[in-house]
Amino acid sequence: MDNRAGEMQAFLRVVEAGSFSEAARQMRMTPSTLSKMIARIETRLGARLLERSTRRLSLTAEGWIYYERSQTLLAGIEDLERDLSQGAASVGGTLRVSASVGFGMVAIEPILPAFCAAFPNMVVDLSLSDEVVDLYLDRTDIAFRVGSLASSSLTALKLGTAPRLIVASPAYLARNGTPRSAADLAQHRCLGFNFRRSSPVWPLRESGRMVDRTVTGPLLANNGETVRRMALAGMGLARMGEFHIRQDLAAGTLVEVLAESVQGDTEDIHALFFGGERLPHRVRVFLDFVTPPLRAFLVDRPEPHRAGP
Repeated sequence: MDNRAGEMQAFLRVVEAGSFSEAARQMRMTPSTLSKMIARIETRLGARLLERSTRRLSLTAEGWIYYERSQTLLAGIEDLERDLSQGAASVGGTLRVSASVGFGMVAIEPILPAFCAAFPNMVVDLSLSDEVVDLYLDRTDIAFRVGSLASSSLTALKLGTAPRLIVASPAYLARNGTPRSAADLAQHRCLGFNFRRSSPVWPLRESGRMVDRTVTGPLLANNGETVRRMALAGMGLARMGEFHIRQDLAAGTLVEVLAESVQGDTEDIHALFFGGERLPHRVRVFLDFVTPPLRAFLVDRPEPHRAGP
């Protein structure tokens, strides 16, 4: 019978005890039996995991990899069995989550009622801001980021990719006309952002290549929701993530312009967190719950309303 989990446990005990004899004593088996178990692993892998000498044991490079991966796999088995035996009610604590205003409103918030019903002892502390938060300083467990990521020690789980669209209200287009080319933006009022990392430049495709077009307008805001509402009010054109304005596009209260010029203008969406594979239980439970619906949400994009000729 295949007993790889048992062999992993035996290997970990040998490494941590420092000898076959001590590990065998702890596991109540003979040193020869334990040695044969480790030999079976090495034979199956085709690699030596331990260097044996009369004085001590030492791990080979392959042995270190097997040791670390075995710890992770066995911890996962223990967590799985605890979850299934104790149920969702055993998962408790406060989970601090950060997300951009738009993504939090349209993607995260709709999932929370079902999550809180499934895990009644969990408290979700949700903060929405389009500023980039420092997970360590703000004591944040998970941050959902839209756009490029800076290099860091955080673990990034990619959820999907969202296109950015240029949109306007039908009333604005009726008053100001519909832009037909990237050059037309110079005659239009464009809504923007005032983040330190933002710039008044929209990348657009012209004659088969991407060109940065400088835009100006009557509004700079620190969050996408304000820009969305002002676009709905007819203040100007807005360049926004499709997920944020999906319902407006479906209702026709915003329509897309310059669709061919923005092809390829996308932004990746990630969940960022500390811990790598050895996550706090509350973090793993939340990610396992929200990742499938978030990925489905990002993929399920209806055809937007576009401005007519």
